[in-house]
Amino acid sequence: MTHLLHRAANAVMPVAVAGEGIELIDADGRRYIDASGGAAVSCLGHGHPDVIAALHAQLDRLAYAHTGFFTSEPAEELARLLVAKAPQGLTRAYLVSGGSEAVEAALKMARQHFVEIGQPQRRHVVARRQSYHGNTLGALAAGGNEWRRAQFRPLLIETHHVDPCFAYRFQEPGESDEAYAARAAQAVEDKILELGSDEVMAFVAETVVGATAGAVPPVADYLKRVRAICDRYGVLLILDEVMCGMGRTGTLHACEQDAVSPDLMTIAKGLGGGYQPIGAVLLSEKIFESFARGSGFFQHGHTYMGHPTAAAAAVAVQTVIERDRLLDNVVAMGDRLRRRLEERFGDAPHVGDVRGRGLFVGVEIVEDRAAKTPFDPALKLHAHVKREAMARGLMVYPMGGTVDGVRGDHVLLAPPFIVTETEIDEIVVRLGDAVDAALARAA
Repeated sequence: MTHLLHRAANAVMPVAVAGEGIELIDADGRRYIDASGGAAVSCLGHGHPDVIAALHAQLDRLAYAHTGFFTSEPAEELARLLVAKAPQGLTRAYLVSGGSEAVEAALKMARQHFVEIGQPQRRHVVARRQSYHGNTLGALAAGGNEWRRAQFRPLLIETHHVDPCFAYRFQEPGESDEAYAARAAQAVEDKILELGSDEVMAFVAETVVGATAGAVPPVADYLKRVRAICDRYGVLLILDEVMCGMGRTGTLHACEQDAVSPDLMTIAKGLGGGYQPIGAVLLSEKIFESFARGSGFFQHGHTYMGHPTAAAAAVAVQTVIERDRLLDNVVAMGDRLRRRLEERFGDAPHVGDVRGRGLFVGVEIVEDRAAKTPFDPALKLHAHVKREAMARGLMVYPMGGTVDGVRGDHVLLAPPFIVTETEIDEIVVRLGDAVDAALARAA
């Protein structure tokens, strides 16, 4: 009997007791390849000695000090490290305990910024369908994950959504990437004008869409167009890189590959690699100055923000990534992962798309490959894939509702940055067998 409320109320869960490299080990001694990094979290794998040593050292000095009274050395060091490598214009860091907190804080920063500069009428948030920005009420309202939103809709603030930049599903036959990017970006401008250009405060987007749609990258110059639209109307651009950021796509920040800098950026997951709960908002100097020259403070806060031990873990994780040139491995192993997946599923009648960047890859499963028709949601094919993968000692991140929040199935892969060629090949073998078995069960 368990006294825990698990994610699934009646779940019987294996007990994780240890981790080594890219594997987790349960109480029965079974090993599981962590091919999803949990939820794209474990960028250094499990049990990294340098991070563990840094945590021990920090605990010997100071575990916690409330930020209403003190700052701390690891928090200041982490902020310096983050700002030094941030996209152009982002000059300050606000440390929190995870991705949902980061998005919640970013939305409040956007609102307070406009209040401080004398534009309190700006209140609308525009985001995209089939994205996810977190589970707190503000973040959930900004997100476009309909399954997560549905029962809480009466509690959510009003937000507005446009179609995502999702080439596999929305690009028309014969339409060039450039033309599709222009059309997808135009939807953002149309929505801003519909709401009133002087009443919109922010456009929120995952640079590469994560769990909700399965590693969907932007097309052509879509993000550059969105940046220009936001500038045209004085709207803040918030890029959510909680899942796709901090090296996951092969550059430290995913938006580097699109040559775009946001006004606010949220990061988490790979920031601390799962060794401690931590997230952050990176903000521009103009937003900081609106607080500093206005009321003098940001009207927000959490008990564990800027936590010294969490900050020390994040500094250690980021130091190892840079020292060991792990982003080079992300690029190389990401290329190998997509190539192996395309070889394994290239002729598969029920795999419609393999997509992503770096070690952030999605595989979309369809009933009819030519028509891109999804399976009946009642089959819960994604759940079968997860179960079959776990039975083969493989952790992946399948989801349903890929197309519209109800229909569609995909599998997200996000293995640790330390993954090797041999491990990539084994991941693909086990996933291929799991997908085949799940399809057989659903037949």
